[in-house]
Amino acid sequence: MKTSRRSALKSIALASAASLVNLRAAGAQADVDVPITDPLRPSFHYQPARNWMNDPCGPIYFHGQYHLFHQYNPHGPLWGDMHWAHAVSPDMIHWKRLPVALAPTPDGPDAQGCFTGTAVVHDGRPTFLYTGVQTSPLAEATLADPKNPLRESQCLAVATDDTLETWKKVPAAVIPVPPAGMKVTGFRDPSPWKDGDSWYTIVGSGIAKKGGMVLLYRSTDLRTWEYLHPLYEGTWTGKITSDSVDSGEMWECPEFFPLVDTATKVEKHILIYSTEGKVLWNSGTLDRDTMRFTAEKTGQLDYGRVGTNRVTFYAPKTQLDAKGNRILWGWIGETRPDAECVRAGWSGLMSLPRLLTLQHGELHIQPASQTVRLREPASKPTRINEIIATIETADTKPAAHSTANVLGGLLSLRSDPTQDPNTLHLSFSNGIPPIMIPLPSPLGKRASLHAFIDNSVLEIFIDGRFCLTHRFYSQQAGEPLATITVAGSYSVASSQTHGLHPIWPT
Repeated sequence: MKTSRRSALKSIALASAASLVNLRAAGAQADVDVPITDPLRPSFHYQPARNWMNDPCGPIYFHGQYHLFHQYNPHGPLWGDMHWAHAVSPDMIHWKRLPVALAPTPDGPDAQGCFTGTAVVHDGRPTFLYTGVQTSPLAEATLADPKNPLRESQCLAVATDDTLETWKKVPAAVIPVPPAGMKVTGFRDPSPWKDGDSWYTIVGSGIAKKGGMVLLYRSTDLRTWEYLHPLYEGTWTGKITSDSVDSGEMWECPEFFPLVDTATKVEKHILIYSTEGKVLWNSGTLDRDTMRFTAEKTGQLDYGRVGTNRVTFYAPKTQLDAKGNRILWGWIGETRPDAECVRAGWSGLMSLPRLLTLQHGELHIQPASQTVRLREPASKPTRINEIIATIETADTKPAAHSTANVLGGLLSLRSDPTQDPNTLHLSFSNGIPPIMIPLPSPLGKRASLHAFIDNSVLEIFIDGRFCLTHRFYSQQAGEPLATITVAGSYSVASSQTHGLHPIWPT
């Protein structure tokens, strides 16, 4: 089975649920005391107790608590039968798993799955706008597989308690079909926001042989929506693939939000979307008169992927924390064969929270400050989970040969004056092909490296501008897990390492 968030649609199973959802006995998601005995299972990243998880959904800070929802298959460790699992935290680091929040409703617009969506607060109540999927005639399908045609529509559910454990669905879809006359390649993952007295939402979509796009809608009450136009459109890559997401003809999981540039103090807007196995960002200007977005700069959000079939960072969602910072969550997928996930009984995890800022139009990404709460006392002997380093280069002419510096025994810095200064290279000890990261400008005289290693996952942040998420399931003895190669004559100016507390029972 191809491991992507939409590739297993043929395996969707019918699930039973009520319109008023309160699933306190919804299987393993509520099992909070499962010890970590699997040496590959991450210990300080969020994940359900067992089974499959993918996209983060509707992260929200409400009444002093952080609520995280995500796509979840309660029946096994492969994609299928999409529910929304739920967890709560006081700090975005230490999580308590709660019962499933959303499940498919038989004969409802989400009968074959509750796909990805967003949480907002409307009239004082947290509200989900999400994609529901149901079987449909081929002529009405937005996922037009002749053997299994499915219609995607946008659905609404409202929290009935302050713990966000019980949700009441609006029976009918609030955006039941795509715009009239538009033959789309998909229609999912709404991302709403409020501007003045109006609500807006974008929906991920695209048109065959034209390209991906995000469709813009407007509402006053989240229930009745008016289609306006595409907020932003892409260009088809020209690739012919069986999956329109792989060819760039469909954009998934769009996010759109304002962000003040810390250098210029000017507000810009950020558009994020997932396609072709990667996540792209655009910064630019929203014309509020025409409600059109103009991209000015673009980049890739995370460079950790292994082809389009095995993604290591995908389908992110953002939220505001208690201080108004923009925090990003991403789904970290597995790169091992499905049979190994079945034997392990789990698949997928959530990234650590990442802080997004904007500087001169460039999106900067670094670990959220809350991650320091994971650190063990420095005096306690432990293995290394976190590495922080500063590298620097001298003004003198670089040596003709490369040098290497080992950081904590896990990462190696290799400087090479023969390398292209606009490309950063990462290689791995477990046979994964090297990854090349294009730099908009060379690294300066000083740059930062920040890495987290958690049993089978590595998250690296380079100079606050570039991220890479990597999965590994073995390591050759005596070799660093990853080697970072930069152009020039860099050396490690300073470094520190930390052990990190597990957040799950061991």
